[in-house]
Amino acid sequence: MARRHWLIALAMIAVAAAVLLAMGRPPICTCGTVKLWTGAVQSADNSQHLADWYTPSHIIHGFLFYALGWLFLRRNGMGERYLAAVAIEAGWELLENSQYIIDRYREATFAFGYNGDSVINSVADIGWMTLGILLARRLPLPATVAIAVSFELITLYTIRDNLTLNVLMLVAPIDAVRAWQGA
Repeated sequence: MARRHWLIALAMIAVAAAVLLAMGRPPICTCGTVKLWTGAVQSADNSQHLADWYTPSHIIHGFLFYALGWLFLRRNGMGERYLAAVAIEAGWELLENSQYIIDRYREATFAFGYNGDSVINSVADIGWMTLGILLARRLPLPATVAIAVSFELITLYTIRDNLTLNVLMLVAPIDAVRAWQGA
């Protein structure tokens, strides 16, 4: 990818961060620290630091965006496909931190105390998505699929949530799944 693509992506991320700040999102965890990893899902630390149990979902986003770019934007260069992915991921971070989606998570999923992401977490999530794209670009397809499935199974086993369940419960919540997740 050309340097200009990276610069445009950084500008898009900076704009997303500025919008999140304008929306009232805290720049970092209100606890006052920045951690590389936090593993407590049902805590005030979740979605506030650089990585958490939802980080694999963002890496999978990168896998999916790479595949979609290859399928539908094949005539465009990798730089343009990457910028499209950054725009979508940044847009999701803005939508995810809207009061509507925060409330939706609280009512439809087991994320009862979810208050949205810190800005640093949202920016890191875009970075994790970028890592997913870079991995998908370098790894053979079977390896990428194996990593995605492994991430889904590990997070399902560990926290009773993953990208698949997150989407399902946000779009079409199932009471039995919500009860199982909260057990």
